[in-house]
Amino acid sequence: MASVKTAEKTNYKCHDCKTPIHIKGEVIENGVLLDYDLGTEKVRVFKCKACYDKNPSLANYQKCEVYSRIVGYLRPISQWNDGKKEEFMERKEYVIPKES
Repeated sequence: MASVKTAEKTNYKCHDCKTPIHIKGEVIENGVLLDYDLGTEKVRVFKCKACYDKNPSLANYQKCEVYSRIVGYLRPISQWNDGKKEEFMERKEYVIPKES
């Protein structure tokens, strides 16, 4: 049984198969907590025992970067200032109604 000190929630899922991970107190009953260092950031994921036994490494993980138009050109939202990020969150998508 693995131990986790930061487990406050009960809705953790396996990174690979999305099976719910059961945690009682500080004990993970049906999985493991994995810490990965991806250069500039650290990632913590849960894996169920079946997925961990098949492949203990982190697979299919890629942080998604969102681009949008700002001041005439495309730029990653992560590079925007706080005011522009807030403006982006307030944007509404225009949906063209289908003709019947």
